[in-house]
Amino acid sequence: MTMREMLEDLIRKFNAKVASDPALRAELVGLRKTVLIELKDGTKYHFTLAGQKVEGLMDGGVDPADITIATDADTLRGLILREIGPFKAYATGKIKLKGTLEDLARFRKFF
Repeated sequence: MTMREMLEDLIRKFNAKVASDPALRAELVGLRKTVLIELKDGTKYHFTLAGQKVEGLMDGGVDPADITIATDADTLRGLILREIGPFKAYATGKIKLKGTLEDLARFRKFF
């Protein structure tokens, strides 16, 4: 499975979770956030959370991004497969996050 396919699958799962979880849905009301994923090899993806769902994954960067996730492909794959937790990845410097504390707290809901 390619990184793009893994991210698209993660987005599908997140949208399904939102659809089945009224509390999570309520938390996302009125929220619009753009997320940029930058891999160390130079690959970039971005997506937007709006209308209580994540719109499609796009290739390339975006400016400005509300949340920037910078990591390598192996770490991102480990996060998606739940082989490493987001806090451990952050604490060990394997992932760098830019955004407000509130936005970063929301980030963990993807994993």
